Amino acid sequence: MPLTPLSETVAKTSLKNIQLIATDMDGTLTKNGEFTSNLFLSLEKLAAAKIQVLIITGRSAGWVQAIKNYLPVVGAIAENGGFFYPNHNEAPKFLTSIPNINLHRQHLAEVFQYLKSLFPRIEESVDNQFRLTDFTFDIQDLNLSELTKMAKICHSKGYGFTYSTVQCHIKPLEQDKATGLLQVLSDYFPELTTEKILTVGDSPNDETLFDEGKFPLSVGVANIREYADKLNHQPVYITSQKEAEGFCELAELLLEKN
Repeated sequence: MPLTPLSETVAKTSLKNIQLIATDMDGTLTKNGEFTSNLFLSLEKLAAAKIQVLIITGRSAGWVQAIKNYLPVVGAIAENGGFFYPNHNEAPKFLTSIPNINLHRQHLAEVFQYLKSLFPRIEESVDNQFRLTDFTFDIQDLNLSELTKMAKICHSKGYGFTYSTVQCHIKPLEQDKATGLLQVLSDYFPELTTEKILTVGDSPNDETLFDEGKFPLSVGVANIREYADKLNHQPVYITSQKEAEGFCELAELLLEKN
C-alpha cells in the first residue's frame, strides 16, 4: 500500500483534532543521532499550542528518566512499552508485570549469550546497566535474514524480539509500544479519543504504533521507507523529510491548522 504524503490539507482535515502526539525518539526526534535546535523549538511551540507530546522509545529506563525531565513533554515510555515516567513527581510505573526483576534480567542475559554463541560479533549495548524490562545489543550491520533468525530463537525461548535503527531488543513476549501506550492512555489520558491521538515513528519497533485498528492516525518520518516492505502495519501518512526534520515538518503543519 502506498504511503500517503503528509500535507497541509491532511493536517487541516484528518489531523485537525490532534491533542497528543505519541512519538518515537531515535531516528524520529533525532538527526544523525542528536537533537537539533529546530526540534527544541518545535516541541516548545507544540506545548504552547496545547498539543501534548509523549515520547515512546526503546531506550533504557535510565536514559528516559533523564530525558523526560529536560524536554517539554508530558511523559515518556521506555524500553518499547516496558516502563512509564510521567512528567511530574508521581512514581514511575511498570507497564509489564515482572515479579522478580533480578531473575528476569538473568534469563534475558542467558538468551543473549545463546544468540552470541550463534552470532559472535553481536555486542551488548552500553546502556543495559540502566535497563529494567529488556536486554539490548547493537544492531551494527545485521541483515534481515539474521534478524529474522534471532526473532525465531527468542520466540522459541519464550521471549519477544524487535529492532530499531540502533538496537535489537530481547523482551517479554507481550511487551510492545502499542500495548504500553494504550495502558498509559487509559490510566493518564482517559479523556482522549483516537481522533485526538497521533502516533509517529520510523522503524520496525514502531510497527505496532501504525496498527490502524488501535491508532487510526499515524505518521512515519521519511526514513520509514527503508523498512516499508518489512512492516505488516504501515503509517497512514509519511513526511517528505527524514528524521527530526520530518517531525518538525509535521509539527509545523499541525501548528498552522490551529
